[in-house]
Amino acid sequence: MTSAPYQQQYTSPIPVRRAHLGDALGSEWTKIRSVRSTMWTLGVMILLMVGVGLLSIVAIKATDTDMGGESALGLGFNGVLLGTICVLTLGVLTISSEYGTGMIRTTLTACPSRSRVLTAKAIVFFLLILVVTTVTAALVAAVQTATLDGATATGEEWVRATVGAGLFTAVLGLLALAVGALVRHSAGAITIMIGLMLLPLVAGIFMSSLPEVQKFLFQYSIPSLLIAFYSDTGLIDGGPHGWTPLWILCGVTAVAMGGALLATEKRDV
Repeated sequence: MTSAPYQQQYTSPIPVRRAHLGDALGSEWTKIRSVRSTMWTLGVMILLMVGVGLLSIVAIKATDTDMGGESALGLGFNGVLLGTICVLTLGVLTISSEYGTGMIRTTLTACPSRSRVLTAKAIVFFLLILVVTTVTAALVAAVQTATLDGATATGEEWVRATVGAGLFTAVLGLLALAVGALVRHSAGAITIMIGLMLLPLVAGIFMSSLPEVQKFLFQYSIPSLLIAFYSDTGLIDGGPHGWTPLWILCGVTAVAMGGALLATEKRDV
């Protein structure tokens, strides 16, 4: 019996190479821009920032108030603060939704390096939030400054209220992403982040019998750290101001991301 003739193996014309971080970044960018949660949360965030900013103009115009040379950039604080809730939600969903649906198994099959996947998610998410927040804050600030009589702002105030606020919001979103990776449950992680954001201020109200504790809670709550980008003194005298709140949040987020990377590597999917 004559054996079958040897058949040469098929060689793909597509070059084969090792996957790298750029591939993971491209994959995460495709995912984050194609899911509905991104469009809804970022859309609501922009709507809140613009809506609250315009309402502040209407309120000041209605009372015929002259800014008297004061900066109008502080009027953007409330919009950014409300927008951070959307950022926290999206940060959690960026990672926890994949665990909820089981999509994370497909992701890790395509890219077995878990640290690379989490790093790519963090980079894409950070840059997206930074750009959207900074651009929106700058547009709102420009309208407020041009519309309100007597409103002025220095270059340093502009940088802090736009780039500074954008960086702070993006890093806060990374903290939410890290908590999402640790908890792996959307509702639980979102609840934790909203608690971290609001609980210190609420608890401080009832800490009048412990003035030092009350002062600490007021100084280092997330809203207090954020308002420092719109004020030279922060929420209360002696609290973090200037760029210090950003470094504080970066330190906390670095620890959380380190824990998330370790948990992602050690735990089963």
